[in-house]
Formats: sequence, C-alpha cells, structure tokens
Amino acid sequence: MKNLINNMRILIIDHYYPAYLDYLYKKNSDFFYLNYNEQKNAIFNNCFGVANFYSKNLKKLGHVAQEIIYNNEVLQKQWAKEKKLKYSKSYFKNIPKLRTWLKSNWEEKILKAQIEEFSPDIIYCQNLSYPNQNFLQELKKRVKLIIGQVACPIDFDKQKLKAFDIILTSFPHYVDRFKKIGINSEYFKIGFEDSIIKKLKKSEKQNEAVFVGGFSKRHSEAINIFEYLAKNTNLNFWGYGANELSANSIIKQNHRGESWGINMYNILYNSRISINRHIDAAENYANNMRLYESTGVGTMLITDNKNNINELFKVGKEIETYKSKEELLEKINYYLSHEEERDKIAKAGQARTLKDHTYKTRMKELVQILNKYL
Repeated sequence: MKNLINNMRILIIDHYYPAYLDYLYKKNSDFFYLNYNEQKNAIFNNCFGVANFYSKNLKKLGHVAQEIIYNNEVLQKQWAKEKKLKYSKSYFKNIPKLRTWLKSNWEEKILKAQIEEFSPDIIYCQNLSYPNQNFLQELKKRVKLIIGQVACPIDFDKQKLKAFDIILTSFPHYVDRFKKIGINSEYFKIGFEDSIIKKLKKSEKQNEAVFVGGFSKRHSEAINIFEYLAKNTNLNFWGYGANELSANSIIKQNHRGESWGINMYNILYNSRISINRHIDAAENYANNMRLYESTGVGTMLITDNKNNINELFKVGKEIETYKSKEELLEKINYYLSHEEERDKIAKAGQARTLKDHTYKTRMKELVQILNKYL
C-alpha cells in the first residue's frame, strides 16, 4: 500500500469551454500542424483554466500524472491519428437531429484507448458530466478511485453521480449535501500556479479597476452591482457572456471582449484593482479562481464578503471586501486615490497566495485526501 500511495498514476480528464477552443484555434492556426505532445504543450503554455497545473505539481511529489482535454476534437483526433486508432466519423454536422442520431464515437473511443495506454490508478474528472456516468461505471473494475470535482450549480441526484467514489468541491456547503445522498465528498480549494508570474508582461497602460469574468443567469445578483459601477466608475469589463446582457445594459459600453488564459492574467497584472463576485450557487462562501488569480499576480482584490473569507485571506490587510454596491464604489474610489495603502494590501495578498494557495500546496492536500480513501 505504501508504494502505491507514493507512486500513484493519476489521469486528469478536463473539459474546456467550447468558446475557448474556438478562440484558441482561430488565433493559433499553426496548432493544426503540430503533433499531439507539441500541441498539448502549446495549449498548456497559454495557462487556460487549470492547464497542466495538477500534473506538473503531482509529478514533483513523486506521482505519475497527465491531463487529457476530453472535448478538444483537434487535439484528441491528432492523438488517434498518431496511434492509428479508428473511430466512426461525424456526419450531417449542420443538421442537429441527424447529427445526434448518427453521432460519432470519437470522444469515448479515443479516451478509452488513452486510459488503456496510461493505466491509471485514479481518474480525476474536472467536470461531473464528461465523460458520462455509463462510461465511468465501466471503468470501476479497472481503477482504484474515480474522483469528480465541482464548483457550479448541480442536481444532487445519486443516480447521476453514482460512478464517483469521491466528489471534491471548493463549495464548503456542498460537502454535506453530497454525503446526505451517500457520496463521499471533501472540501478542496482552488489555487494559483506560481510559475505564471514569470510569463507576465508589464504594459505601458495601467487599468484602474477591472472585472474579468462571465455574465450569465448564474450571476444574476452581480449584474445589478456592475450596472451601478458602470454608471459611476471607469471600471473595464472582460470575459464571456456580454451577449446575455440586456440590449441597453451600460456594462456593454466598457466591455472589452473575451479574455482567456495568459491574456487574462496580464489584464489582472496590469490593473490596480481587481473586482470579484461569486456565482449565486456559492451562497455565503468564497471559493472562486479569481480570488487566487488576482492576488497571485499581485493586484489588489476587492471581493464580495463571504462567511469563510477570513479563512482564506485577512480582510483589510491582504484583500478588501464589500457587502453592497455603495460600499464597493466607496472602496474602489478610496484605494485608487491611496496608492501606498493599495500596494501594501496587494503585496500582502500576493504573499499569502504564494504561501498558502499555490497548486503545489493544493496537490499536497489532494494526495492527503487520496491516501485517506486508498
């Protein structure tokens, strides 16, 4: 058992936003001509999502780990091409009903072959829906643990989640909800990859206050706040979902478009203040990536006040919080005009993240969780 725990083979299955994949290949047409490993490394170098942050830090701890981007059709089919793996082709792509009926099996067939080749002890799914439960159930006899990770709204239905041995979540309030339906669950925080700092580039132009994130039905409570800020500040917005805002939304006037990966980090890095808000499903708990992304690059963070925020950062010393749009506006204006105080908080926030919230630390915590269940 000791050798297994010290040398686990962990396969991380990730699922990227389709909008990001479209953006990625439109911007990098040369990716189509790279082999599988070259292409995957180029994608990870852009630092989208958790990229290869899990595997690189698990390897430092003595484990064998790798990521697969399950829904990246270009990348996955390149792997199949190199392995001479055959799969059924897609037909009638422009006719939804026929496309569903004559669905290609490339996703599951390629993933199955990758799993057979890697022979993992543990499968770690970054999305509870991909791959599906039937596929995961078939793997039960071949792996020691199947783990899911979630930080979004979910239907707590055991039948839909029964393939998972454990579900990890950065929502503290979800842990008991999973346990109540008979599924093991552990609190597992998001983090920051400190190697990103070396990739950042200082811009001549500095943004005052920025919000980088999405707009959707999941963020209904925040839209009113941002409408208020758009009227009363020079706050700039980046991210997806601007098309979901109302036609007359004032946010659109200062919305600069989508921003992904290292470009997103550079926007935060070249801003004096980063504004954060959580999706409605977070309820009274702080958990999201922007907490660590903003502080990690050394930008002052002002986030919505949550019950557990002082467990993550010291409010007033490492970050600031707000309980209302009026308080948020007041703090933006105050810290923009008090540079020394702002910089002191930003540096302290970065120091805290680099000490307690890196993916190196998170992977140590993950291994402790795995040891518990193995």
